[in-house]
Formats: sequence, C-alpha cells, structure tokens
Amino acid sequence: MELSDEVIQVAFIAFIAIAVGAVALALLYPYFTGEARATKRVASVASKTGKTTGDKKLGNFRSRLKEDSKDSRRRQVQESLKQLEEREKQRKKKITLRVLMLQAGLDLSPRNFYVASLIAGLAIAFMTWIGGAPLAVVAVAGVVGAVGLPRWVLSYLRNRRQEIFLHEFADAIDVMVRGLKAGLPVNDAMKVIAAESGPPVGPEFMDVVEGQRVGISIGQGIERMFERMPLTEVNFLAIVMAIQAKTGGNLAEALSNLSNVLRDRKKMKQKIKAVSQEAKASASIIGSLPFLICAGMAVLNPKHLNPLWETQTGNLIVVGSLVWMGLGVLIMRKMINFKI
Repeated sequence: MELSDEVIQVAFIAFIAIAVGAVALALLYPYFTGEARATKRVASVASKTGKTTGDKKLGNFRSRLKEDSKDSRRRQVQESLKQLEEREKQRKKKITLRVLMLQAGLDLSPRNFYVASLIAGLAIAFMTWIGGAPLAVVAVAGVVGAVGLPRWVLSYLRNRRQEIFLHEFADAIDVMVRGLKAGLPVNDAMKVIAAESGPPVGPEFMDVVEGQRVGISIGQGIERMFERMPLTEVNFLAIVMAIQAKTGGNLAEALSNLSNVLRDRKKMKQKIKAVSQEAKASASIIGSLPFLICAGMAVLNPKHLNPLWETQTGNLIVVGSLVWMGLGVLIMRKMINFKI
C-alpha cells in the first residue's frame, strides 16, 4: 500500500514535533517539577552551613585565644597583688625607730634621737621642779618629756610630711602622664617631677631616678619610696607599675586613671574632714575645759587649789585625773578620726 506524499509530509512533521517536544521536556522538566530549585537551595544551604561552621570554628579559636590571654593577664595581676600584699605585711612588722625617722624626714641616728629625748625629759623635769611641784609630779613630767613628747613630735612631723606629699602627688602623676604622651620615657618623666616639684615629692622621685643609676629598677625604687612614704596612694602607683611591667599596656592611660582615683580620694577625705569638724571642735572644748577652769581658779583664788599640790592625796588626784583625761582624749580622737 503506497502512502501519498501528503501523508508522508504530515508524518515527518509529526515526528519532528515529537522529537523537539521530547528534547524540550528533557531540558525543562527539572524546572517544571521544582527539582532545580531544590537542588539550588540544597547547594546554597550546604555552602552557607560550611561557611558558618568555618566561621564558628574561627570565632571559637579567636575567643579561646582572647580568654587564654585574659586568664594569663589575670593570673599575672593576681600574682603581683599577692607579692605586694606580702611585702606590705613584712614592712608593717619591721617598723623601727630608724624607719619612723626616715618617714618623718629626719636625718638622725637612733642614738641621737635617744639622747635628744633624754635631754628633753631632764629639761621638763627640771622646769617642773623649779616651779615647786612635788617629786611625783616631777618624775611623771620627766617620763612624759623623755618618752611621750619626742614620739609625739616624730608622729607630728611624719603626718605633716605625708599630708604635703598627698597634696602634690596627683599633680606629679599628671606631669608623668603628659611626659609619657609627649614621647618621654618613664625615667625622664620622673626626672621632670624631681626637678619641678618641691619637697617631699621631688626628693622622693629623685631617689627613684638616682637608684636607676646603680641598677635599681623603677618598681624596686617605688617600693623603697613606699617604705619612706607608707601611703595607700604610693602603693597604688607601685601596683600600676608592677602590673604594667609584667603584662604591658598603655602606661599613660593607667597613670591617668590613677590620677583621677587620687583626686577622688582627696575630695572624699576633705568631705570627711568637713563633716567631722564639729565633733573635733566639741572634743577640743571638752578636753581643754578642765585645764582652763584650773587656770582660772589659780588666777582668781590661788589658795583654793593648794590641797591638790601640797598634799599626797591631792597629788594622787591630779595624777589620776590626768590619766583619765588622757584616756578620754585618746578615745575621742579615735572616734572622730576617719581614714580611707
């Protein structure tokens, strides 16, 4: 059976159409079914997961490094603080007369101090005896003049020197900060303080600078300064220098923060002094009132107090009253003196 030409042409066109449709279906099938989108999404999720995992691993590694560095810095700081606390305890146990005179700024040997104390005691006892006081009162006055008065003068000079040092210490730290920010080394910044500041700040920093010429480090020099000037603020400076020497960091910033702390402490001390001034005035009036009354009675009616000086019972009353008055004054002083 022979096919006509028209049928053959139609069959050929249909075959070509089917072939083109099959090829198009093979190429476009993933897009119709969503398989291409799923494959693309799986690939993108896989790539993001791998990148996130890598970032997480890198981030964990970096955080571990930071934590390790912080832990090591914290351990070094704790070791420095422990060493400073142990040294401070040892210093408190070894406070001798020579150390006290050094803190007071006196260039005397203990022998000369004892000789001066003995001379002062004998002079006061002699003056009391010349005034006609009984032997018991003369003996008490001699003991007070030989033991109490020199120690009081030493304590007064020591406290006055420390107050002057504290008044200028924050300014000295600011000078060091400006020198470090200008590019000067620590030694040269301390030289500026030693040259520009008056005593006792200048001589103390000069001792630190001169100690470096004989091999004493800055940290050891500041520790020696703390022995001569046992103040919390000087201990702060020693701690800052010790931590900076072991862990590094911006010394100018650390000293600037220290200067702010010192100024805040100074303001707090002034506020405490202003608040406690009323109590100090009351204590001064109460402590001086018996002596003022005795002086007034001696001027207005001298014979009225003669039994206190001429009889043994009166002498015992005077000594007991002085002892109790001294204890009361010391207790009031302890109650109204605040330290931070």
